[in-house]
Amino acid sequence: MELLLWRHAEAEEGKDDLARPLTARGVKQALRMADWLRPRLPKHLKTYASPAKRAQQTAEALGISFKTDRRLGPFADVADLIALADWPSDGGAVLLVGHQPVLGRLASLLLAGQEADWAVKKGALWWFSSRERLNEPQVVLRGVIAPGLL
Repeated sequence: MELLLWRHAEAEEGKDDLARPLTARGVKQALRMADWLRPRLPKHLKTYASPAKRAQQTAEALGISFKTDRRLGPFADVADLIALADWPSDGGAVLLVGHQPVLGRLASLLLAGQEADWAVKKGALWWFSSRERLNEPQVVLRGVIAPGLL
């Protein structure tokens, strides 16, 4: 299975957290990452985005259809994301567009076996694969890229 975690790009400050849009810089970050990601997308990708405006705008930059799911909201927890992605049993590919700190916590659980507050930069993408080697499940970090590196 492929699991892609994409943190929303830079957003404006505001009192209504779900309504905060991307800044001009955030729009550029999202478009830059989308341009890099689009030709690399796995076939039969399922894409989900947080209901927050900044995550919706980030996902929209990719130009493909996606579903909005409240389990990806700003106060999501790791169990919600694992259930949404059906990790690792789905066998397909899932892209989750969401928020910190849950994306960092999920990344740490996948790689280190426990939740920790790992930083995922705004607009960054973490790409994981699951596989089995010698009858043991493994998680492979295929890549981490931030928009500033593109």
